[in-house]
Amino acid sequence: MSRTHLFRKILVADRGEIALRVIRACKELGIQTVAVHSEADANSLHIGFADEDVCIGPPPGDQSYRNIPRILSAAEVTDADAIHPGYGPLAEYAEFAEICTSCGVTFIGPSSESIRKMGDKAVARQIMVEAGVPVSPGTGVLQDLEEAREAVSRIGYPVRLKAVVGGGGRGMRTVYSGEELERAWQMAHAEAEAAFTSGALYLEKEVEGPRHVEIQVLGDQSGTLVHLGERECSIQRRHQKLVEESPSLAVDADLRRRMGEAAIAGARAVGYFSAGTVEFLLDASGDFYFLEMNTRIQVEHPVTEMVTGIDLVKAQIRIAAGAPLGFDQEAVIPAGHAIECRINAEDPDHNFRPSPGTVTGFHMPGGPGIRIDSHAYSGYRIPAQYDSLLAKLIAYGENREEATGRMVRALQEFVIEGVPTTIPFHLKVLRHPDFQSGRTATDFVQNLDSER
Repeated sequence: MSRTHLFRKILVADRGEIALRVIRACKELGIQTVAVHSEADANSLHIGFADEDVCIGPPPGDQSYRNIPRILSAAEVTDADAIHPGYGPLAEYAEFAEICTSCGVTFIGPSSESIRKMGDKAVARQIMVEAGVPVSPGTGVLQDLEEAREAVSRIGYPVRLKAVVGGGGRGMRTVYSGEELERAWQMAHAEAEAAFTSGALYLEKEVEGPRHVEIQVLGDQSGTLVHLGERECSIQRRHQKLVEESPSLAVDADLRRRMGEAAIAGARAVGYFSAGTVEFLLDASGDFYFLEMNTRIQVEHPVTEMVTGIDLVKAQIRIAAGAPLGFDQEAVIPAGHAIECRINAEDPDHNFRPSPGTVTGFHMPGGPGIRIDSHAYSGYRIPAQYDSLLAKLIAYGENREEATGRMVRALQEFVIEGVPTTIPFHLKVLRHPDFQSGRTATDFVQNLDSER
């Protein structure tokens, strides 16, 4: 599609590294950009690379990054004709997508209907069942604790209580016995209500010791849908991903085909277009079960870009403008191996305590196969109010061994002074025999902690 048919100006309604990532994609497409920021993010790197910037309020999210009137006002005064929500608080907010449309501004993402259906985890489960996608035994929305007890009597322990809306591990508790159920219910309900303003819960059978494997999908508005292979995201702490890679050593060609077909079936069931991710739990026997669908670009999207050569953010923009995808499933031929480490301003020696402060020294690694997505620099002040992600370090190689070697070398080269970071933790992970042999599961970090 020629540049003249794309958007003239895009407002990026997010912060940090993803805001800079979107701005870079826009520049390559010849599109002007507007950066919005809170007062706490006045020194963020993405502001300097945008064509225009607008301060949208104080640090609290409801006064800035989640404040829809202020973001739309910023779009109006800068004459932006589209908004890219990044992967932030508005990316999976169906009402925001609808409001953008009603104001004549294109929302760069899927339809509000798709967002709403996949955002309600109980509804999403039912849609997947009807689409023939494997799901673990579970329930719809539970009315109260008694209904949860009745469901568990049918399903059997262990089970996982989960928030109907939201994600990121909040409002989620694994329950192994009847003695634990009441307290787990109360905690999950309260956490979900605080995080998502809805304490509604459902439950499903716990898949013990699984791998977390997700499928990247990409579709246009005319109904073309493809998958771009899998990412393994099993190395996580409290349901927050830390290391991602593609491909997964646990997925062979046949399993990849079946998981890909399941992901496309699920996406097609909600008329999905744009970039999205269908997440699965994969057990030791090779059976997989639907976990959730993220209706946005993912933090870990670079590993898929590295192995496929497909720019997912540019694809999002083109699709939102009505362009055809331009290729089919047979054209997707992944090659090589990519690994991503999330470098957070956290202290792994003190229970991953967030460490806001000033970065006094910052040297990024380089060399063959290394990519860094970061908004940080020497002198950058890390706000205490937001996510602690400083950088995403991605290593690519012809095979997993080469990618791992490059990642270790790059981590050793990466200098961030002034605050503790997770770089030492990542080195420990990559040097661990279980990681090197590919024996990873969602309890990897928990077991790693027990080795201390």
